[in-house]
Amino acid sequence: MAKRRPTLAEIAGEAGVSVSTVSKVINGHLDVAAETRRQVERLLEHHRYQQRRHRKRRPVGLIDLVFLDLGSPWAMEILTGVEEVTHDAGFGVVVSAVHDRKRSRPGRKWLDNIQARRSDGVVLVLSELSSQQQEQLDALGVPVVLVDPVGDPAREIPAVGAANWDGGLTATEHLIGLGHRRVAMLAGPADVMCSRARVDGYRSAMRDAGLPVPDGYVSHGDFLAGTGKDLTEVLLDLPEPPTAIFAGSDQMARGAYEVLYKRGLRVPDDVSVVGFDDLPEARWATPPLTTVRQPLRDMAQMATRMLFDLVNGNEPETTRVELATRLVRRDSTAPPKE
Repeated sequence: MAKRRPTLAEIAGEAGVSVSTVSKVINGHLDVAAETRRQVERLLEHHRYQQRRHRKRRPVGLIDLVFLDLGSPWAMEILTGVEEVTHDAGFGVVVSAVHDRKRSRPGRKWLDNIQARRSDGVVLVLSELSSQQQEQLDALGVPVVLVDPVGDPAREIPAVGAANWDGGLTATEHLIGLGHRRVAMLAGPADVMCSRARVDGYRSAMRDAGLPVPDGYVSHGDFLAGTGKDLTEVLLDLPEPPTAIFAGSDQMARGAYEVLYKRGLRVPDDVSVVGFDDLPEARWATPPLTTVRQPLRDMAQMATRMLFDLVNGNEPETTRVELATRLVRRDSTAPPKE
């Protein structure tokens, strides 16, 4: 029986490097340290690894855009940013979603579809790839760029995000500056990198102000309005409920609004609320929502341009881009009554 051909992941594990680094050595990229290159080449020779030959092809003019979830204005902002760049380049976009909040990776069939339609590249939003999926895309010559990655991706995989820590800090400092001492946070998923950064910014502001974060004042869920409602109900039932709420997304803030109004509490007279995103709905809220603006369209445009660089065989100047956030003050925050 013929010996099984080793996978890139197995060779990468033996060499102590990433799959992408092995792929770069195989494909002759120059941005690999000399000693690392020699080590990988020795292993490739030892295992008699032969690269499957892929005929170099011209771009077909199609990229894939993958969301964790499509049912939000947040997704539409990202889609608009991607489409603005692809339209100018004459490319089409195939949009899909994971459709499973218990996992953040696209399924096996999705990868088969990528190969079948010969997509030129992939933009992944609040999602991630397994090492095996990344290896398969590398073998197909399909580059990937991440927007707000779930975890901390390998350094060589380009990723675009916002200054989430700064945003969390600024939002909380704004509430503290108004005189609030009981500031709670409705946070996104605890395993999502942007959510953790916002919580860290919140905690830093509270710590710098010498304010405690009581048990129950930081609660996690998804970024949707329904979760914002559920978590706010719990907050308001605490022995000392907060006088201000920092929500990890505008949709969570919308859920907080609903519960506050249901309980006869006024925003901002009784409870101040700050969101995160600055979606169009933030301006339409009653009262208009004070929020942290993250430049979603700019993030999407940047990621798409980086992807086109890779499609054209050019390495991006940097693999990490973090765009600035800023506080947009509207009418949902005021000094506490007490």
